[in-house]
Amino acid sequence: MTDVLLPLAIAVPIVAATLPIALGLWFDDVGWPIAAVATTTVVGIAAAIAAEVAIGGQFDHAVGTYQPPIGIELVADPLSAAVLALIAVVSLATLVFSRVAGPRGNPFYSAYLLLVGGLSGMALTGDLFNMFVFLEIVGITTYALIAADRSGASAYASLKYLVVGTVGASLYLVGVGYAFLATGTLNMVDMREQILAQAGYGDPLIQASYALIVAGLALKIALFPVHTWQPDAYQRAPDAVTAVVAALVSTTSAYALIRVTYTVFTVDFLAANDAITTAMLVVSGASILAGSVLAAMQSDLKRMFAYSSVAQFGMIGAAIALANETALLGGIVHLIGHGLLKFGLFLGVGTLALGYGVRRIEDAASAAREAPFTAGAIAVLGLGLVGIPPSVGFLGKWYIGVGAVESSMAGAGPAGIGIAAVIFVSTLFTLSYVARLIERFYFAGVGLPGGHGDEAATGHGDDRPGGHGDDAAGVAADGGAESGDDETSAGGTPVAPVEGAPRPSLVPDRVPPASLAVLLVTTLVTVSLGFAGFALAEWFGPFLTEVFA
Repeated sequence: MTDVLLPLAIAVPIVAATLPIALGLWFDDVGWPIAAVATTTVVGIAAAIAAEVAIGGQFDHAVGTYQPPIGIELVADPLSAAVLALIAVVSLATLVFSRVAGPRGNPFYSAYLLLVGGLSGMALTGDLFNMFVFLEIVGITTYALIAADRSGASAYASLKYLVVGTVGASLYLVGVGYAFLATGTLNMVDMREQILAQAGYGDPLIQASYALIVAGLALKIALFPVHTWQPDAYQRAPDAVTAVVAALVSTTSAYALIRVTYTVFTVDFLAANDAITTAMLVVSGASILAGSVLAAMQSDLKRMFAYSSVAQFGMIGAAIALANETALLGGIVHLIGHGLLKFGLFLGVGTLALGYGVRRIEDAASAAREAPFTAGAIAVLGLGLVGIPPSVGFLGKWYIGVGAVESSMAGAGPAGIGIAAVIFVSTLFTLSYVARLIERFYFAGVGLPGGHGDEAATGHGDDRPGGHGDDAAGVAADGGAESGDDETSAGGTPVAPVEGAPRPSLVPDRVPPASLAVLLVTTLVTVSLGFAGFALAEWFGPFLTEVFA
């Protein structure tokens, strides 16, 4: 009966999504408790699924009375269980932050639960068409959530994402249609067998199918040069929405690319189609470099980390295209680790904005003095993004780099060495903008007057932007370092709490205590996973053994 857990992981949030709207006819604030209970239940279900996979290995569930390959199949293996666990934990943690940061309202929580259900479905489905269905659920709810604060800028960012996302989903669906024409099935495992038995890896339909699926998912993942929706969406969305979207939406799309590539088309297909893999490596390498350079050029914190995601997902794309076991392990570890790191970073940026109005690097002078725990957590997470050990960010990059070198040494040509070099250059760029932020936190503004506690707040804190939406970014842009102000260029006015900032009793940080606790736990988890290299390799070992058998 444990296989029933698989449909429950999808059904619980989707069914619960109807309750805030229905009960909202009588109760105004029922959405958050329902979302909290539903996501907590999903966390428990994800933990039970992971435990079952750890004990008994892969298991599946046939939906309804029809068995696969005709019926719809849900599958849990080490990879899907890990992604589901990430979805469940981040979804619950984001609700803690949204409680104080917003958005609020029953429609928001209904859309949020639909997003969780769609993401869970993408992680567990064993059917290519149902992958499309859940991909569309995720897309539609994400468009709505990005525009949840109803500002003009967020609406524009949402519309831009809608157009690009629709194109991506359409390309994916056409690719699935081509694969169905060639094989007569939509079940992933059965399609893998039928490709070999009926079509072959050189069949034009199969080649076109994979190319279209990769192109569609690349738009969803935001690989360069089809990344342009992501910086606007991350910057303009409400802070809580940015945290969950950055951690899960592109991450789950990248998981879909791994699943389709290695479960359906297999390593042998990649080996037989050098042109496709070469194109993927070129695009991934360009994404790594372009994302890193563009991130280093930004002053807005959310936009900076958005461009960083373009680079990090480029590394995962390269790991997929290399078709090397070590590189793929690195891609999977980086997939999970990057989701945690970006959740923590956007949570930290949102928390700092909520308490101190900090939206740009120029606003963050001596933030570590006013908010030592918040600034310290962001600094540690930023160093994890660079790949400084011990952190999960280091593990992912290390495995990808080693796998790339191994690929070249095994006779795959210079592409692997090129990817390893690009990752090294990207790491230097990442270090440059993370170090710039840390310098502002710990050294800028030292010695300037009015830089501590409530006294600073009386001087300028009440006049600072409140940390929400575009007004904060706009005021910072007009009055920050780019305006040429002498005091700012000399070091910057130290941060001060905004009016009405919380007053926790145990820490000096003027930020919501629950959000700070989640941020600190996330930071500790990313560091702890840095010591778990062998454990992660053992956990994902059965999946890697199957695809490289």
